[in-house]
Amino acid sequence: MIRVLIADDHAVVRRGLRTFLELQDEIEVVGEAEDGGQALTEAERLDPDVILLDLVMPRVDGIAALHGLRERSPRSRVIVLTTFLDDDKLLPAVRAGAAGYLLKDVEPKELVGAIRTVHSGEALLHPAAAARVMAELVESGRPRPAELLTPRENEVLALIARGRSNKVIARELGVSEKTVKTHVSNLLGKLGVTDRTQAALYAVREGLVPRT
Repeated sequence: MIRVLIADDHAVVRRGLRTFLELQDEIEVVGEAEDGGQALTEAERLDPDVILLDLVMPRVDGIAALHGLRERSPRSRVIVLTTFLDDDKLLPAVRAGAAGYLLKDVEPKELVGAIRTVHSGEALLHPAAAARVMAELVESGRPRPAELLTPRENEVLALIARGRSNKVIARELGVSEKTVKTHVSNLLGKLGVTDRTQAALYAVREGLVPRT
């Protein structure tokens, strides 16, 4: 049997989920919670296999509950069941340890399948949620533009931010003005900006030179 705890602040939702899930031979609904705080208490008391967790609940919301469940019921696997696909809810939920993320319009059979999947140790995300998580992983693994610059290009950028001309930069670095122009062209491309002013603003914003 897969022992399930339902945490949702809407009694109608809890009742509907319980009614359907109790028709499944391999699933037993062992408890309900109407907010995140009660979910923590019930999870610790009941030690469920799977928790169906809403995110928007009074007092203690789902994200806070997810963090607490790591300590209070570490064995339980959590499926977030929500109406929201916003990044400010999806990404924190995944980071906090949700094993599943589904929308409340999920088909009943798909929900049962998700419970089985998560209980077996796998993860399951709504397709749109999975796409957003993948995009975030790609973005977070991408180096900052400044990290693509060579040491010399960083020197040139810092001098641009201080208002130096190519001629002055060449003199200060002991290179030709043509070489400076090449460095400027390269760093503009790497930073994704079109002119020296934008490059200077980027350098100040990223703390490469002190603000004046």
